[in-house]
Amino acid sequence: MKGLGRYLRRNPSLLVGIGLLTILTLFVTVGHLFVDTEDARALSVRPLRPPSWDYPFGTDRQGRDLLAVMVAGTPLTLRIGFIAGFLGVGIGTVLAFVAAYYGGLLDTIIRGIADIGLTVPGLLVLIIIAVSIKTSLTVNQMALIVASLAWLNPTRTIRAQVLTLRERGYVEIARMSGMSGPAIIFTELMPNLLPYLAATLVNAVSSAILASIGLEVLGLGPIDAPTLGMTLYWVNFNAAMINGWWWWWTAPTVIIVLVFLGLFFLTVGLDEIANPRLRRSA
Repeated sequence: MKGLGRYLRRNPSLLVGIGLLTILTLFVTVGHLFVDTEDARALSVRPLRPPSWDYPFGTDRQGRDLLAVMVAGTPLTLRIGFIAGFLGVGIGTVLAFVAAYYGGLLDTIIRGIADIGLTVPGLLVLIIIAVSIKTSLTVNQMALIVASLAWLNPTRTIRAQVLTLRERGYVEIARMSGMSGPAIIFTELMPNLLPYLAATLVNAVSSAILASIGLEVLGLGPIDAPTLGMTLYWVNFNAAMINGWWWWWTAPTVIIVLVFLGLFFLTVGLDEIANPRLRRSA
């Protein structure tokens, strides 16, 4: 424990990231104990009102308690990010290891698809996919839509890392000893990239949350779910900023900033673990 404490003091970014995400976790956990999340649903009988003792975050024009909306919506937004991030990094990791280790035509095809996909505006593709779905989206469907492009960047970056490890001496020794390709990938290459994969996952989650919020602000998200992005959609739809209803957009904006700051600092901290040069400089 003392060693962990000393390391966290040397890696303040990781400590700040964990701290911010812990604050959000406590907010959601404690909030579920004291707030009725049913108040996150639209109730026309409750008027629009600024923050008060009864409603600390105020209410919106749909009659929703914004504190309940934040408590119920924050984990939904994170859920979209984590599902899309895990799927994207999972698919990207498999493709990257296969392409970089085996090389040849397979590597050319996978690398070409990833490079072409990264040149196309991702948000435009996601908008087309979301619009093409005729039914109302659910949170899980939203996550799958975002995940449809979330594998491109991990494939490219992880492939570059595997290419550098493939020529190391211990990989050559394992290959000459008769180990199969999958065995070398799982026992020799992947353990050395676990910190980098963790940093890539956090970055993918952050990118997925950003993409989902972008779609939701345009009205292409799960319309009945109180996610952070859909809350901002209703802010825009009702012109809350023009009308001076500051409490309506302040709460989701603050939470979104905390989410992205927490994930950013966590990525920087994990990158220090994965990057030997950063470790030496620290």
